[in-house]
Amino acid sequence: MIYKTSSEEETIKAAAAFAATLKPRDIILLNGDLGMGKSVFSRAVIRTITHNPDLDVPSPTFTLAQTYNTPMGDVWHFDLYRLKDPEELYEIGWEDALSSGIILVEWPERLNYLTPKKSITVTLTQGETPTSRVITVER
Repeated sequence: MIYKTSSEEETIKAAAAFAATLKPRDIILLNGDLGMGKSVFSRAVIRTITHNPDLDVPSPTFTLAQTYNTPMGDVWHFDLYRLKDPEELYEIGWEDALSSGIILVEWPERLNYLTPKKSITVTLTQGETPTSRVITVER
């Protein structure tokens, strides 16, 4: 599936539509260069799943992981930009995340050998203008 958006607001709507297709134990790997909107997309997915459009969803860049309790189980949001070694994931709940809920991973290439075989890949790239995005979902 491909979403084409022309603004951040449209990217948020696309993420909400995508979130409506998720089920417990889905693992979403978010790819894209810096500034492509991975955190915006993640935030919109989390707000949709929690049914709380005003939920404070900080980027887990420094904590590496944030967890949100939702009607579908826990949602784990990992930002692995600062991850030095995949083994560090075990210290922040990776095994717990795999056993329940939904997982969103920004910078999934840092998972290395821990990359789950069954996952949904979402790739965000710049469209024709600086604010437009092409969001490709591969299941």
